[in-house]
Amino acid sequence: MNILAIESSCDETAVAIVKDGREVLTDCIASQVELHRIYGGVVPEIASRKHIEAIYGLADQALERTGLTRQDIDAVAVTYAPGLIGAVLVGVNFAKAAALAMNKPLIPVHHIRGHIAANYIAYPDLQPPFLCLVVSGGHTMIVHVKDYTDMEILGGTLDDAAGECFDKVARVLGMPYPGGAALDKAASTGDETKYDLPRSKPGENPYNMSFSGLKTAALNLIHHAEQVGEELDTPSLCASFSAAVSDTLVPRVVRALQETGLRKIAVAGGVAANSRIRRDIMSAAQTLGAEVYMPPLSLCGDNAAMIGAQAYYEYQAGNTADMSLNAYATKSILGEII
Repeated sequence: MNILAIESSCDETAVAIVKDGREVLTDCIASQVELHRIYGGVVPEIASRKHIEAIYGLADQALERTGLTRQDIDAVAVTYAPGLIGAVLVGVNFAKAAALAMNKPLIPVHHIRGHIAANYIAYPDLQPPFLCLVVSGGHTMIVHVKDYTDMEILGGTLDDAAGECFDKVARVLGMPYPGGAALDKAASTGDETKYDLPRSKPGENPYNMSFSGLKTAALNLIHHAEQVGEELDTPSLCASFSAAVSDTLVPRVVRALQETGLRKIAVAGGVAANSRIRRDIMSAAQTLGAEVYMPPLSLCGDNAAMIGAQAYYEYQAGNTADMSLNAYATKSILGEII
């Protein structure tokens, strides 16, 4: 089954063609990173306009690269939530038009389910059930993937997402957008013990976590150094911050593996590219004798291939939409509007 997949939830316009949920025939991406870098972050209105400019050409490019025709496409999939609402609307409306014009089924895909499905591309033998740590710019959660479309959220952040905190601290440090990658690079030469930063403690739900206190502590440290003229050891602060985030995430993953009895852990989302988190997850899994699934860096960020992968299983479960499909800025991975 050849699925034409569309992703436009933030600042990457992407169109892919994925076969049977596992084989990526092509994944065409138009990045807006350089455009938004001058603003220090994504400007929603600009992102939406650039999606409009790029999306049709990318769809033609995808067909041209694969040598397929419109008749060879069996369904059209699209990210319908969550994301920047204007950006998501561009993708949804293009996908509806394409599905209508080609008389093909329309498959709505939740963006975070797509991130989880990136592992199916990287690991063709991976099958549920497994545990997945989702860490992205807007989401941080531990998900029990019972089946391809049956998932349970065990816990998540009560405030800021880990990725948002990485980007905010990097921006205040004067690092270029996207800040998370720059911070990770700087941390490689730092001393993670130099700065004492807080870790959130388990509450009523031991899988829930908080990052607002950590973010505030790091920002206060930076501003205090500026105010008193104290030299800041930036690499060490980056290393200390990365360690604090990882120390918040990994013990909860370990506990979830132990309490569920699962022995497969996957990582998904843009922050899954963070070297400290990847290293600590790998070490913890080896100690527990669990299998680890981490997509390559190219599949950690937003892309349409992951949307096409998840769409295959959504279609098999009967999850299709008609022309009334709408876009949502916020929506639970379980389907509820939040």
